[in-house]
Amino acid sequence: QVQVVESGGGLVQPGGSLRLSCVVSGTIFSIYTMGWYRQAPGHQRELVARITGGDSETYADSVKDRFFISRDNAQNTAYLQMNNLKSEDTAVYYCNADGTWMGDDMNYWGKGTLVTVSS
Repeated sequence: QVQVVESGGGLVQPGGSLRLSCVVSGTIFSIYTMGWYRQAPGHQRELVARITGGDSETYADSVKDRFFISRDNAQNTAYLQMNNLKSEDTAVYYCNADGTWMGDDMNYWGKGTLVTVSS
């Protein structure tokens, strides 16, 4: 059974930093494109950052040069380093694993971790 588990959220002051982690188990981690999404109250879920199996990175304009995505295939873990956090970054952050294996599309979500940016 595939599991996706996020951690690292919490309360941080504006200008602070947090690092989120996403551990994937029960599958071959390296074949997935890993994505971080977020959903703020009253808003739709949006893509924050994505990293392919070949380490190609994509970022939302709102987080470019502040957030950095990475992955460690040996640890089955994806990370999101968030710097210079702003109040508008407050949201539940979700990890997503998206891939194809033997012709089957696979897509898995974690339950999310809350990030609150407030003084």
